[in-house]
Amino acid sequence: MGRLMARFYDRVTAASEEAGVREWRRKLLANAAGKGLELGAGTGLNLDHYGEKVSSLYLSEPDPHMRVRLADRVRAMRGRGIEVADYAAEKIPLPDQSMEFVAATLVICSVRDPSACLGEIFRVLQPGGVYYFLEHVGHLPPRSDRWQRLLEPLWKRVMGNCHLTRQTEEGMRRAGFEIEELRRDDMPKGPGLVRSTIRGRARRPKPA
Repeated sequence: MGRLMARFYDRVTAASEEAGVREWRRKLLANAAGKGLELGAGTGLNLDHYGEKVSSLYLSEPDPHMRVRLADRVRAMRGRGIEVADYAAEKIPLPDQSMEFVAATLVICSVRDPSACLGEIFRVLQPGGVYYFLEHVGHLPPRSDRWQRLLEPLWKRVMGNCHLTRQTEEGMRRAGFEIEELRRDDMPKGPGLVRSTIRGRARRPKPA
């Protein structure tokens, strides 16, 4: 994403965070428990919202500039049981069924292969494990995504491979998840191109 974006990311997103996205994060992660993984952890905006029920946490951020800021935030919190890693979401070097939860917020839009990423999340989750998600997605009817499609090629170049039109809900279902909770809202004070969001909880089913 680059040194400049990493430096100013928190400032760029501050208006939306203060207008409601921070509260979305808090409610989303309030019940996270056990051994977990966060993909695309960025500068660590979710860290304040993990509670005492989380026993250990891997924070993965492949961008080296973001990862420096993430590591600084972890050190400042003096968090125990938190490990910062650099692996990509499409190939997670963790054993099958090793995580009790996975969290990803505003991540699937920018991975190179969303199907592979969602498949990896499914793989590392234990049966019954929970995937907490918050993503901006392509507009749905009656709102048109015409401008998103027209501007997506340029947007991807400028914004670190961020896609405007991905339909992550469909991808989760194809990966095998059961979606237990899903809310659609406009991102408060967000740019029109990335205003449509989904958030909620999906689960890897237990064997019948």
